[in-house]
Amino acid sequence: RATQHTCMLLSYLIERKADKEKLVMRLKQLESSMSSGRKMFRLGNTVHALVAARRTTQLPDVVPRFCLTASHLARALYFFCDAVLWLNSVGLQPDIDKLKWRNWATKCYYFSLLMNLARDWYEISWRLEQAVQEEKTKDNSFWDNHNQELNCVKCDGLQGFLLLLFRILKRHPPLLLDLVKNLCDLSGPLDTLGIYKTNPGVIGFCGILSSLVGIFTLASPHLKLKQ
Repeated sequence: RATQHTCMLLSYLIERKADKEKLVMRLKQLESSMSSGRKMFRLGNTVHALVAARRTTQLPDVVPRFCLTASHLARALYFFCDAVLWLNSVGLQPDIDKLKWRNWATKCYYFSLLMNLARDWYEISWRLEQAVQEEKTKDNSFWDNHNQELNCVKCDGLQGFLLLLFRILKRHPPLLLDLVKNLCDLSGPLDTLGIYKTNPGVIGFCGILSSLVGIFTLASPHLKLKQ
């Protein structure tokens, strides 16, 4: 995935240079190959997403339970649609409506990301409320040795909210990484569905950043937000 989006970004950056046509063509071919390969590897991901959805139905908190279960189910549908598109690309299902299936896949992926972001916002809201309560009960000493910053946090308004949000995300790296990844992933479906049009450069950059976060959380499982 990181290779695919890197090719997308590089081809976008150099496609206007007259002497780079062959390089752009090779990058786009490699991007296409990576995309097809990813679709093939996803054939088993539908089952994995359904198993994950079954697991999240056991969560005690109703909001994460609903958001994560809905996200996994939508992702399972997305993987299924993507598998159908892969069958079409290799000639096993030549008669399907590619545009319709691609639109369904994008909508499922978009809904899955929205559910993930809703879960992230719930976690942030809960920690914001917890921080405010602890600040009150501990005589404004929620963060030791940060009295000046707390005085700013106590002030009403956007500045205090953003400072408090920054401190919470800084103290909870898994939540920050999950939020960044979901926001970056959102650029693709927003553009495809016409909700917010960007360009391949933006989508490629966001895809690279999201992929790096995913690789980082795989290498350090303790930084992955628990589901």
